[in-house]
Amino acid sequence: MTEVSAKMPSIVLFGDGRDWHGKSLRRAFERRGIRPLVVPLAQCGFSTETATGLAIPGLGDHCPKGAFVRFVPGGSFEQVTLYLGLLHALRELGVTVWNDARAIERCVDKSTTTFFLQKAGLPTPRTFAGVDRSTAEGIVSRLVQEGRSVVEKPLFGAQGKGIRLVASVQDLSPPEDVDGVYYLQEFVPPAQKHHQDWRLFVSGGRVVASMIRHGEDWITNIKLGARAKAAIASQSLMDLAVRAASSVGADYAGVDIIQDRDGRFLVLEVNSMPAWNGLQKVTSLRLSDTVVDAFLADALPKRGRDAEGES
Repeated sequence: MTEVSAKMPSIVLFGDGRDWHGKSLRRAFERRGIRPLVVPLAQCGFSTETATGLAIPGLGDHCPKGAFVRFVPGGSFEQVTLYLGLLHALRELGVTVWNDARAIERCVDKSTTTFFLQKAGLPTPRTFAGVDRSTAEGIVSRLVQEGRSVVEKPLFGAQGKGIRLVASVQDLSPPEDVDGVYYLQEFVPPAQKHHQDWRLFVSGGRVVASMIRHGEDWITNIKLGARAKAAIASQSLMDLAVRAASSVGADYAGVDIIQDRDGRFLVLEVNSMPAWNGLQKVTSLRLSDTVVDAFLADALPKRGRDAEGES
């Protein structure tokens, strides 16, 4: 390794570095003697004029050892395809990517998450996805006849936005409001008096923190006003969360689990770019440090981390 390449960053942190999570992660890296290259994916691209085939500002021909993905920006179909293509390319170059493009794709698309949960034999509410309005109406009618309600979710939604409770066919959104795709999930009535669910934070194949979210209504997202309460998950619940993250190939993830009135735990979602500021408020563990430690153990051998800290 040349003197110049020795000073090149070993770790790339994809994001703008200005949000709470980005700042927290950068400080965690720096506490370990590593100064990551912080760069938004929107500034990156491909180039046949570099040795790697990629155009990442600050890297030139250098290939990093690891890339931590904090944020993938939205945009047109073409823009998002390019961002994910960059992450695919880094993995092809042998770079350790958390989370890599495959996991992000599987989690962003809720229908694909559901597929992998079922493939792994994990419990999840009855779920349906498709583009045909008449089929969606038939599903709602059948569940309503069974005395059930249905949750309509945006296929690519997050943070509880756009979620609706459907009690009849008339409650279904028009196709243009759901971008032509109906993602319908059986509503799980609360097992307790109040609406609540679990958020378990998985990193490096283990649950590092967990909480119960209490909502004033059936949507229990912190961004929408739900309250977080520290809670210690049982071993079986932690095993379920770890298996859910593994089923979609996520190295770190926020796993949402709900308990039904029969006492069964059901996996609702797996988030490949989870927020943890709400969870951080109810745990003494510094979550950014925990995630960074697990990532570095995967991306860099100990000798490499020691050398990075000395450079």
